[in-house]
This record gives sequence, structure tokens and C-alpha cells, in this order.
Amino acid sequence: MSDNEWPEPPQARSRVLLSAALVIVVLLVAGGVAWRLMSNGSSQPAAQSSSGPAPSATQPSVAPCPDPELTVMTAPEIEPVIRAAADTLNPDGQRCAPILVRAEEPGVTLESGGKPDVWVPSSTAWLRIAEERSLVYRTSGATLAWSPIMLAAPEPITGQFVRDGRTSWTAVTKAITEGRIPLVTMSNPLRTTAGLLSVHGVHAATALTTKDSGVAQLRALTLRNRLTMSAADPATLIGRLAQETDPVEATYQVGVFPVVEQQITAYRQGGHQVSLVGAVPADGQVEADYPYAVRNGVRSGLAEQLRAAISKQAVGEAGFRTEPTAGGARLPESGPGLLAPAKQWAQFQDLAFQVLLLIDASGSMNEKIGKGTATKASLLRESGTAAAELFNEDTRIGMWYFGAGAATGPAHTEEVDFGEISDSADGKARRRALAGKISSYRPVQSAGTPLYQSVLDGVDFVRGKFEPGRPSVVVVLTDGADGGTRFAMSNSEFLKRLNTGRDPARPVPVIAVGYGPDANMAALQSMAKATGGQAIAARDPADLASAMAKAFLAARATS
Repeated sequence: MSDNEWPEPPQARSRVLLSAALVIVVLLVAGGVAWRLMSNGSSQPAAQSSSGPAPSATQPSVAPCPDPELTVMTAPEIEPVIRAAADTLNPDGQRCAPILVRAEEPGVTLESGGKPDVWVPSSTAWLRIAEERSLVYRTSGATLAWSPIMLAAPEPITGQFVRDGRTSWTAVTKAITEGRIPLVTMSNPLRTTAGLLSVHGVHAATALTTKDSGVAQLRALTLRNRLTMSAADPATLIGRLAQETDPVEATYQVGVFPVVEQQITAYRQGGHQVSLVGAVPADGQVEADYPYAVRNGVRSGLAEQLRAAISKQAVGEAGFRTEPTAGGARLPESGPGLLAPAKQWAQFQDLAFQVLLLIDASGSMNEKIGKGTATKASLLRESGTAAAELFNEDTRIGMWYFGAGAATGPAHTEEVDFGEISDSADGKARRRALAGKISSYRPVQSAGTPLYQSVLDGVDFVRGKFEPGRPSVVVVLTDGADGGTRFAMSNSEFLKRLNTGRDPARPVPVIAVGYGPDANMAALQSMAKATGGQAIAARDPADLASAMAKAFLAARATS
């Protein structure tokens, strides 16, 4: 003991021991009260979320709850409504609830192979998709709720795409391509309803801008290509927004994103510092609906009791609409029809490409199509302008025309020099230069088709630019076969030269689009096969845009 320490007086030690004893008694009493509360079941929810933990060695053994009589899976945003209704069906004093309610995005439920007795997805579309997988649900009663898909964003940027409370998918696409909004995000269409319905909304919107379905598809993919996040969960984005205090910073965190109206309503009721503004796209209005569906073979009367316990008042108070909204876009009736565009979006890879476009500028491209005034060249101008928007900001790109108009002329000419698409070319951004060149595309009437030589030179050129981790591809579009020039060669000679220059360490696949009924598809297929690419036939020149869309998707698939 040091000189500065003094022994504790006996009275003080007694007070400490008495205090400790009192604390122990209080804890024991409190523990007894807590145990009595637990044992009589008053703390157990009526709708189970999962089985409780195993009792510890110091606790009396409690029998685990049996399997629930009814399993219910719901979309996350309507789960509180369903759970509250389930709570009313639990007998007083019963520790184990007869109904298990869980929240999960509909696409996740299908991916996991889950088979709940009752399913309340956020769109009837998921029931059609489930039926394709031999998982059949029958709806019970009227649809529970509706909630339109809205384009939402923090208030500082909504003026860029919302006017008088109205917006459109095309307005958002234009704003993002012009750099007026920093980013657009979207959830995975194969997992979430906001994603699935938004894809169909975008396609409905672009279909209003042109009679050509292929051009419409290209324009839809333009927005897909500009997504900063293509698999962002709406609830996660809203949660991130709720944590922000700076509206400008929030804008760069979440940008513009589609979400159901109910989620915006719920966010606003939370009193967060950053306001969230949303509007329904007028050009592609789609709406989430919430069917109450019972799996075939389930005969539980409890399912019907639960359905009856869900009131319109509760649905409305939770921020849902109790009646459908008029004027929405019609969705495909079949599961494959619903999934096809969703899969296209989900599989569209965000890659930093190196692309060389080889465009046939021979005289045959001036031929008219059908009885109208349209020519192959005019269709190319329209489709190609839309295609110029399909490339990421970090793409390197260049464009050549091939078509020898003079006996001593070159096989091809460089129309847009190769470089970063965001950099300058001919005094303007390369993307704009590319679109401008295509819009002024005029084939030479007497020019032949030096197809093979142009492909050889193009592949060799791109191979010289090769960088690991940056896929390189040559996209060639032609309406005819090689010939009519001093560069003509046989297909066997072409393939021999193509294979001789092949370098497995620097692959350059060729995506070849055969344009029109006269295109030599056999030759295009052979060059695609030799390079690991793909040949796409556009027998009807009016389908050029669709073929070009397939070409860009194929380019991503080959990577």
C-alpha cells in the first residue's frame, strides 16, 4: 500500500456490499417479471417472421413453434398491410402464430424457387411469368392495390425533366444524353417490379417516336446504355437518400430513378431533410398492381380469412391507390413476352469498348425499298443516328466507309477518326461527329464493294489498338457481296488471310450485319465464325435498326 492510499473504513465496505445485494435482488425480480411476460406469450407477434432461437442452458426449455398453417410472401412495400391483417387472425394468448408473412421482391421469389401458399407480388405480370415455370397461382377477390411507376429524384434536378408535375421517359433520356442530369439509376428488371415495368414503359415511350420498331428498340437501349447503376434496389436508394442532408450531394448519390408512387409517399411521411419529387411518365405510363394469389392446391380456409381481413382503408392509409389509373400502357400477355425485353436490359453489359464501324457505301445502297421513296441509305441514316447514342462515355470509336468509286481509289475512307467518344473530332464531340456523318451518308452511285479488303484492314487496325480488359470489335454493315473493285478476292483467300493474322491474345470479333436480300450471308457467317463474332441477317431493309440493335447486343455477348 502506498503512503497516499488509506484503508477503506468498515462502514464504507458494508454500504458497498449492501448496494451490491440490492442490485442483485432488483435484477432477479426484473428477470422474473420478464420471464412471466415471455411465458404467457404476450410478446409474440401474430404473424411469424421465423422460428425463435434455441433456449440457452440457463432458460427453461420452450417447445419450438410448429410449421405455420399459412405461408405468405409479399412485395416489400405492402408487407406491413398484410402483416397487420394477419395479426388480427391470431387467437388471443397463442404463442405461435398460424400465419408466416415475409417480404421479398417478386423476381427473387421466383429465382429462389419459393412456393408460398399466398403470394402478393407487386404486379400481375409475375403471375404470368410464374405460370411459364409451372407455378400456378389463382387470384382471390379483386386486386388489393395499385401504385403507378414514377420517375423520382431529389428536388434540385427535377426541373430538368419535370414540367408542371409531368414528365416522360424521352425527357429523361434527352436530359441524360445532354448532360443536364448527372445520373439515372434503375433496378434489375428480372428481380423487381419497378425495373420490369419501367423497361416496358421505356419501350412503350420510344414506340411513340417512330413507326420503325427497330429504331424504337435502339432508342430504348440508349437509355439503358446511360444507366449509371442498372441493378440498384429502389428501397436502398430511398434509404440512402434518407441519410442525406445536402440536396445537391443527394443528387449525385441517387440521380433519377423509377419507383412506385407508394414508396415516394412513405418517404415524404418520414420528414427527411432532402425532398423527393416524382412524376408519372406520360409517354409510357405503367402501374404496379397487387393481386392476392393463392397457389393451386392450397385449400386453407385461413387464406380466405386473411384476404377478407385486408381492408381498402388500410391499403389507402399505407399510400396505395384503391382504384387503377386510366391510360396505362398494355403489357404483353405471356411470360416470354414480358421477360424478353427485361432480359435484354439485364444482359446489356456496361463495357468500355473499342469499336470500328465499317459502313458499306457502294452504289447498291441507293436502291429504293418497296413502292415508297425510302432507300437503303435513308433507312441507314435514321437507324445509324439512333445507334450513335448506344455507346458508353468511355468507348473508343471510329468509322470508315468502304466503296471504291474509281479504279485507283482506296478500299475505304476514314469518316470519323478513332478515339474516345467524349473527345473532340472535327471540332465537335466524337459522338456528335459520328451522328453527323451518318445523317449525311450518301453512297457513291458507281462504287463497288471491297468488303473483304475492308474487313481485313479493319480487323488489323483494331488489333493494333488492343488493350487488355477493353473488348475490341469490328461492326460491318453491307448489302452485297465482295466484288466490282480491284480489291476483289475469293472467300477462301479472304479466310486464309483472316486466319493468318489471327492472334488469340488480341481477339477482334467481327459483328456482320447482312443488309437486304442480296447480302452474302454465307460469307458474313464465315468471317464471324473465324473471328468469334456473329452474323445477323436483316433480309428486309426496314428491319435494319432491329439488326443493328442485335449487333450491339452481340458485341457485348462476345466479350
